[in-house]
Amino acid sequence: MKVLVVGGSGFIGSALCRELKERGHDVTTLSRSPSSEDLPKGVNKVMGNVTDYGSIRGAFEGMDAVYNLVALSPLFKPNGGDQMHDRIHRKGTEHVVRAAEKHDVGHLVQMSALGADPDGPTAYIRSKGEAEEIVTESVLDYTIFRPSVVFGEGGEFISFTKLLAPPYLSALPGGGKTRFQPIWVGDLVPMLADAIESDDHVGQIYEIGGPDKLTLAEIARMIHKSDGRSTTVVPVPMGLAKVGLTIGDAIPGFPMGKDQYRSLQFDNVTSDNDVGAFGVGVGELTTLESYLNGRTGEADAAAAATTSG
Repeated sequence: MKVLVVGGSGFIGSALCRELKERGHDVTTLSRSPSSEDLPKGVNKVMGNVTDYGSIRGAFEGMDAVYNLVALSPLFKPNGGDQMHDRIHRKGTEHVVRAAEKHDVGHLVQMSALGADPDGPTAYIRSKGEAEEIVTESVLDYTIFRPSVVFGEGGEFISFTKLLAPPYLSALPGGGKTRFQPIWVGDLVPMLADAIESDDHVGQIYEIGGPDKLTLAEIARMIHKSDGRSTTVVPVPMGLAKVGLTIGDAIPGFPMGKDQYRSLQFDNVTSDNDVGAFGVGVGELTTLESYLNGRTGEADAAAAATTSG
């Protein structure tokens, strides 16, 4: 199968390209600056930007399936402000769908997010919800994934947690009670690959999370413990956190702002984990704790070696 991975040189994309290649697919990645260092040998590379339809449309010709993985992080304030979420997620998806329809692509897999909602509380969630509407209203066969936070080699969730909750003393909004359901990239990627290999997944929207629902405080303690350190969580009243991050919103280069404050007011967990749709039991998934303790380190190292080779 000829497969185009839009955003294929990123954290999840490079792992997906590797998985698809190992399954025998003809894989092309489209990104703003594709690099051989990020991708396994044999993956075709095309340069393009989803915000510029003319730069991407030709890459869709002859493709059987397309993945749209391009996304900004919900954890950090994007360069250009929160309006960039609309530009990348909604408008970018509009361009991807338009190109896929023009070239009669058989299947589109859209990477969304838990809680995606056009009327949601954050710019990130709203833009993801609007992007889903564009996909579901198209003529394409589609599958939509709504994962919780994804961790693994090259991911940003662990480094984000260390930034927000430094060792020894962590002042966390609301005491770090926001819950997450972290899923290892090595568990998520095979499900993404499965989506184009069975018609059972057409027209489905899947909420995907890891085996544990953990508070931010629990995650911070777990991460620092794996580094041989400890941390004491000091609760910061949400009102005070709002003031601080609102001020941070106006500071150029400050990594977080009002949207990130709002995101910490609701949990990032599944209502019904859909991993079973891919023949996977929740108990088979890699826990964040086991990853941090090195029990999946060999798998990540092998993946990195394959990518560079």
